Amino acid sequence: MEIKLKCSCGESSCPEWAIIELQGVVEVQPDFKDRIQNLQIGLLCRPSSQETYTFTVGYHELSGSKIPLKKPLLVLKKKIIKSDMEIDQNDDQINSSRVELEVIGIIRQRILFKTRPKALISEPQVAVKEKVRTPCPVVEK
Repeated sequence: MEIKLKCSCGESSCPEWAIIELQGVVEVQPDFKDRIQNLQIGLLCRPSSQETYTFTVGYHELSGSKIPLKKPLLVLKKKIIKSDMEIDQNDDQINSSRVELEVIGIIRQRILFKTRPKALISEPQVAVKEKVRTPCPVVEK
């Protein structure tokens, strides 16, 4: 079987992706099990001056760094192209399909979060003692 590889974006203009590597397991709450596609699990940020990243998931913050991969990976999309060439034995119809892979991105970097998450707990409110006002003595002139 021959599988054709198609790249419509060109060698230098392919979108660049990155892999996010986490230690542990990301579990989805039971309410979201049916709607996992396009589910936002956190916020990935990078300060403009550094190569460190922060990933905030709920009340947890992870710190990570960008590491180049030894060999780049391609992100592919499978396309089935139907053509009228072969006769289907059951229906006596002419049906055929061939598979073509389209390059939609390239992965050259990974963002590695290898430390334990830091808990984001808001600082407790400092109790401010109310000042008790005492009546000032009135001085008459």
